[in-house]
Amino acid sequence: MNLRRLSLRDEPEINFIPLIDVLLVILIFLMVTTTYQRVAELTITLPEADAEQAKQRPREINIGIDSQGRYVLDRTVFNFTTVPALADMLRKAAGDAKEPVIVINADANATHQSVIHVMEAARAAGLVHITFATQSSAAPAK
Repeated sequence: MNLRRLSLRDEPEINFIPLIDVLLVILIFLMVTTTYQRVAELTITLPEADAEQAKQRPREINIGIDSQGRYVLDRTVFNFTTVPALADMLRKAAGDAKEPVIVINADANATHQSVIHVMEAARAAGLVHITFATQSSAAPAK
């Protein structure tokens, strides 16, 4: 037996408007009482330097090698004969440049030996700065 009366209970209700009012008052209080530092008011005396002009980029000698074993030296196509002949060509291409850089642009399917020929010729010519040109791989297609 149920002795309680059937009555509908009111669900509690949360009123957000006073909460928002209190938060806005706190925000305004913080904005008014906060002091801001101004960096622009600092007096800074920067140091001075009397340095030489930046160094010029070294001369680059581009040599390309394709998959058939053909060489290109500064846009001149030739076939490899000997390492000393290639060394002479590199010396002529370098001219009187101080410490030129040899940039080897080899095809991905070029033989390893053809790249070694260029490196040997550079050593024989007295050119010690050698670098390889690369490109980033393309993103795989989905």
